[in-house]
Amino acid sequence: MTPAQRKQIARLLHALLTELTGRPPKKIEPNRTSEVAVGGDEDEQPLNEMLQSIASNRNRNSAQTLAQVRRALAKLEEEPDDFGVCENCGEDILFGRLKAMPFAELCTECQAKLDAPRGPTTRRKITDYV
Repeated sequence: MTPAQRKQIARLLHALLTELTGRPPKKIEPNRTSEVAVGGDEDEQPLNEMLQSIASNRNRNSAQTLAQVRRALAKLEEEPDDFGVCENCGEDILFGRLKAMPFAELCTECQAKLDAPRGPTTRRKITDYV
């Protein structure tokens, strides 16, 4: 990776860091605060719980992404020659992947192996029924 490419990735990482630290966590107020008290329409409770779950997942994902961005920035500053190298196989991570996801720690092949389904899948093929 060239110094100009490193600088471009550093700008992307700093922009991501600013975006992630600049927005407050999502919060959905419950419409039921106790077993006895019911606020609003009771039929809205399942929808409200679903929205709370979605907001919680978004906050968790944002926190994970923020940690990855901070790790990438630290690595870029401490070990600039090792930045952009797959942590698993040691091959260079494609610059296009780093532009799309500047905090990537694995190359596309290693990430695909990690994300591949394990064990038998539940999806059936047409040949299973003949």
